[in-house]
Amino acid sequence: MTTSTAAANAARTSAPADGLLRLALRLDAAVTGLNGAAYLLAAPLLDNPLGLSAGLLRGTGVVLLVFAGAVWLVGSRRPVGTAAVRTVIVLNVLWAVGSVVLALTDAGTPTAVGAVWIVLQAVVVTAFAGLQVAGLRRRS
Repeated sequence: MTTSTAAANAARTSAPADGLLRLALRLDAAVTGLNGAAYLLAAPLLDNPLGLSAGLLRGTGVVLLVFAGAVWLVGSRRPVGTAAVRTVIVLNVLWAVGSVVLALTDAGTPTAVGAVWIVLQAVVVTAFAGLQVAGLRRRS
């Protein structure tokens, strides 16, 4: 009885400290999932404006949907695992850097609109990583 009471008290105490971290993870998962679904479902409509092939967009959509599910799962754990969050942060940073490299090197031949979209996504993903880092720091 004492152990379960102590565990419940610890969970209640850590909840406010995890608030920013959970919010950052859930926002990341939601935005990433919506973006992935858009790429997957609207690839034929997006390929010309973005200058990226429908196949590339669909593949990216699948990857984003899987990542979104994993991020949601990380954010739903009690407690939120530090190593899992660090992995999400690293993957977000790699995605952002890769996106900027893609836009700057014209890999995949994005249009100007596509290049701007890619860079904007990198900014958003970097912001999620920053919020996640802040959430980890606040929790410590």
